Amino acid sequence: MDLSSYLLVGAVLFVAGVVCMATKRNGIGVLMGVELVLNGANINFVAFANYTKLGLDGQVISLFVIVMAAAEAAVALAIALSFYNNHLTIDVDQANQLQG
Repeated sequence: MDLSSYLLVGAVLFVAGVVCMATKRNGIGVLMGVELVLNGANINFVAFANYTKLGLDGQVISLFVIVMAAAEAAVALAIALSFYNNHLTIDVDQANQLQG
């Protein structure tokens, strides 16, 4: 497989994530879209590191993105659970009532 096939898969994942974030009203669906976007970017980082002279830089950046995504998912899940306890929904449109 060549670089363009990896870039195509990364682009498809990225676009699927953006579409998911734009169309979902559920907070969990939006988070799934964010994860798809990050995974698409990770595939591109690793592919460029493999097919260019970057060495391990792409893998290291990808590892940092994975760690950041795990932290983001934990914080977002805590926020979603707190929002659900207060409003009995995780509809993104209801989030305009947050004040603080």
